[in-house]
Amino acid sequence: MKDKICEKKQLVFSVCGVKNSGKTTLIENLIREFTKEGKKVAVIKHDGHDFKADTENTDTHRAKVAGASGVLIFSKNKYMLIEDEKFENEKDYLKFFSNYDVVILEGLKNSEFPKIEIIRSEISKEISSNKKNLFCIVTDLDIKTDVPVVDLRDLESLMKIIKEEL
Repeated sequence: MKDKICEKKQLVFSVCGVKNSGKTTLIENLIREFTKEGKKVAVIKHDGHDFKADTENTDTHRAKVAGASGVLIFSKNKYMLIEDEKFENEKDYLKFFSNYDVVILEGLKNSEFPKIEIIRSEISKEISSNKKNLFCIVTDLDIKTDVPVVDLRDLESLMKIIKEEL
């Protein structure tokens, strides 16, 4: 009888919501919970605007200005890759984190990734994301919907839903 190879299941989901709704804070809390369980966690952040990843007059910036399409800087404990490459869709970025247990995407509210939407009463009152694959809402409001709704402070229930749904 052949031994079954147990393939590790990777959790990939998005945390979305309108600007200043608390996405980053929620992601920080989820990272802490997953890492307490020994999981290796990555975050892919979508920026709706172009961003500057390098500081002017550093060696990497000078290489980019000189025409390099890619620059990698590394030290004993980390590295950063700056590469001019346009991918067809956000799924292409997952290749950078194939050996991670959990990949949390920040934003991408119109994607087809499984998603959690955060709605805080001071910022918004309704769902703003594409409802396709929306599997949970985290809020301080009483929202009627056909997906589970979790209180902003109830991280334990949210973690349970993530594990059950994904």
